[in-house]
Amino acid sequence: MPVRRPGQSRRDAGQAAVEFAVALPLIVVVVLAIAQVGVSIRHEIAVEAAARAGARAAAVSADPGSARAAARQAVALPMDIDVHSDGRIVSVTVTYIDPTDIAIIGALLGSVAHTATATMAIEPP
Repeated sequence: MPVRRPGQSRRDAGQAAVEFAVALPLIVVVVLAIAQVGVSIRHEIAVEAAARAGARAAAVSADPGSARAAARQAVALPMDIDVHSDGRIVSVTVTYIDPTDIAIIGALLGSVAHTATATMAIEPP
């Protein structure tokens, strides 16, 4: 038999358990959403770093393949890398489609696209 405090009626004995059962799903969803935001921010920063590394490699080399290789080496994500140059400046655009894999949240949000562009002046040899 559960222990009741003075002044507590028999009907109030399970109130805390019911409130916990009602609040728990909301708390779980909020924690999972915070985790997904953290993962998404990490991927955004990684895409920006890959764009900068690719632009730097392209600025010191005339080969666009070196920009792609540098961007892929900087971050281990399956990214699309576009390199554009007009002879004076080079721009590297990196795009990554981030699938939201965290339970419950992935079904609510869907995939998130991260895109970053870095532009640098081409350095003379």
